[in-house]
Amino acid sequence: MSYTEGRRARGSVCHPRVARRLAGIATLLLMSTPAMAADVMPVIASAPTTQPTDHPTFSFSPYFWAAGISGDTAVFGLPEVHSAESFGDILKDVDFGFMGAGEFRYGQFSVLTDLSYARVTSDSATPRGVFADSIALKQETFTGMLGVGYTILGDGQSHLDVVGGAKLWWTETTISFRGGPLGGVSGRDEATWVDGLGGFRGVYSITPTVYLTGWGLVGAGGADLDWDVMGGLGYKFKDSISGVMGYRAMGVNYSNDSLINDIVEQGPILGLVVHF
Repeated sequence: MSYTEGRRARGSVCHPRVARRLAGIATLLLMSTPAMAADVMPVIASAPTTQPTDHPTFSFSPYFWAAGISGDTAVFGLPEVHSAESFGDILKDVDFGFMGAGEFRYGQFSVLTDLSYARVTSDSATPRGVFADSIALKQETFTGMLGVGYTILGDGQSHLDVVGGAKLWWTETTISFRGGPLGGVSGRDEATWVDGLGGFRGVYSITPTVYLTGWGLVGAGGADLDWDVMGGLGYKFKDSISGVMGYRAMGVNYSNDSLINDIVEQGPILGLVVHF
């Protein structure tokens, strides 16, 4: 059965308790993906460097964000569900994910990119197993940001950049019924949108090896609102490698005919900055 057919048939075959359970499972999946990826992270600002400002540099930043999520979500046109999930609740359903960001800097100009992907799956028995024995859900999410920055204040040791760019979101949720009258029925809900973002990010040296870093971005486009703030403390192990730890909060409010994603994520973040 196609997704369209599944949606048309839902009112006649899906018991309200099953629908509520389905909405809850789908909400957990929808919310869990941004914690690992949906939300896309601007590259951790480059560590302070003693290299000349006219020397091109490149930084790569693998990172990990242990975020919990709260907000209202819905998929497949089901009623909105308000949930609050800790990072531990989310992590158990993650199959695979990666996060990585990069920056090319030359003088006062910089180019930023950030890519992330996550695949999340979950299974749950249906109440009383009337129409199906269980429901399986899978969600895949990809996010990518491309932006440019310009230093408006500072030097190689400390700087404040103004940043502008675009962020692409793609998410796909697949639901499959197993056993019972609905066994073999499946549906798919997909959304793709782009948001424009602008704001500031920077680095401030406290000592030659310790520095503060952070950013604040806000925008809209496909979403009604998209924002991201972070503050962290960095330590420079040597000229080419730094570690950063801090706290990040992000929110997005997106909706279409069948999907609602109005959430806030927040939690500690840990990253490694490799400087070439």
